[in-house]
Amino acid sequence: MSNVRLASPQGTWILLTTVLGSSMAMLDSTVVNVALPSIGRDLGAELAGLQWTVNAYMLTLAGLILLGGSLGDSYGRRRVFVIGVVWFAAASLMCGLAPNAEVLIAARALQGVGGALLGPGSLALIQASFHPDDRSRAVGVWSGFGGIGSAIGPFLGGYLVGGPGWRWVFFLNIPLALLCVPVALRHVPESSDGRRHERFDVLGAVLGAVALALITYALIEARDGSWTVALCAAAGVAAGVAFVSVEKRRADPMLPPDIFTSRQFTAVNLVTLCVYAAFGGFFFLAALQLQVVAGFSPLAAGSALLPTTALMLLFSARSGALADRIGPRVPLTVGPLLCAAAMLLMLRVGQDTDYLRDVLPAVLVMGTGMVVLVAPLTATVLGSVDASRAGLASGINNAAARAAGLVAVAALPLLTGMGADAYRSADAFGSAFRRAMPICAAVLGVGSVLAFTLVRRPAPGCARPECRTHGAVTTPPLEGERERGRVS
Repeated sequence: MSNVRLASPQGTWILLTTVLGSSMAMLDSTVVNVALPSIGRDLGAELAGLQWTVNAYMLTLAGLILLGGSLGDSYGRRRVFVIGVVWFAAASLMCGLAPNAEVLIAARALQGVGGALLGPGSLALIQASFHPDDRSRAVGVWSGFGGIGSAIGPFLGGYLVGGPGWRWVFFLNIPLALLCVPVALRHVPESSDGRRHERFDVLGAVLGAVALALITYALIEARDGSWTVALCAAAGVAAGVAFVSVEKRRADPMLPPDIFTSRQFTAVNLVTLCVYAAFGGFFFLAALQLQVVAGFSPLAAGSALLPTTALMLLFSARSGALADRIGPRVPLTVGPLLCAAAMLLMLRVGQDTDYLRDVLPAVLVMGTGMVVLVAPLTATVLGSVDASRAGLASGINNAAARAAGLVAVAALPLLTGMGADAYRSADAFGSAFRRAMPICAAVLGVGSVLAFTLVRRPAPGCARPECRTHGAVTTPPLEGERERGRVS
């Protein structure tokens, strides 16, 4: 354990390294949606290809993020972080050079593997390197810059797509990696938890990822109605059952079943599934709706949702403080309802859309709902388990949010009857979008009811979030272990 001070030159280098690394993954998760119409036109992809462009990344990231933190703890946090950065950059280069949709989807899946290594690793480096008195402030600075990355991502993505082209959305990661890796090797101390795991829960990670992949494939391809789709759906369910069975039997499972003995933890993760399923579907479809139907340029579409992230950056810390005083039940009940209202307001967006009249009100209501919701959600997750398992609890919650978004992106086009070429027709896509928003709003309503009926105030003295300022819209922020164990 190192004792680097935040104000020291080494502390600045460590923060720079972790911000650069995490920004690669943060930028990539927000800019790709804006690029989807251009990717589809350039590569001749059907709607399923666009779905997989988003979901291939989320699939490997959600399936491996818990394992990624464990690898860093055992084999060296800096080493695994650097491997993740290099891996992510190499996969980004593959994405940018992809000659067709199939290669792009495969490269996106590889990106997710890199993200699973560098995302938890960046937070783990901060907590392992800084003096205990400075650790919370360092995490705060890191999460704040990550939020800024979330804010500028869609804007930057829109600029690149409208200028040099969508491939530069991925090429952007290369210079970041070239700066990050040498700084990490020179200035960041190596650390581990001092113990070597003889066996990692690789089987559990593989089964979880396979279950998600097969179910996602079945949902995306279900419009064909083939026997292959039915078999994949059945195999996905079987893999999910096998995953639960394996986790129950292992001595050191990736996802310990006993953590769900906390009713509060189970309840807040059910709320998370509802909330982030709706968010995942909304942000995937909204970027397309604004370009395909409303006729916005990529830059205008990327900038349109910026107020949501700005509100979260400005007010997330205050929302967390308010929830500490009044408890999480009211924020977790009201927040989803505000977001549901925002999605219904988005029904005003059509072919004659005016941004100030039709888009901005919905975006402001969405941002307000997320401000009310996200910080209390994270605090409730951490407060529902022992402090020594805070990082594990946060990792599970983050993975659950990603899995929910993954399923939503796969399922919503099926539920709304989108055809393979729907994103090429303003009328067809607009009609499906008008069917999708009430579905997302209804799912948020279910989350609100679950929060009202199941969520209670955490016990006094429980763990509190260190990432108080954040702007991520597709996942809750990651938190680390407080005293011992792994960062997940």
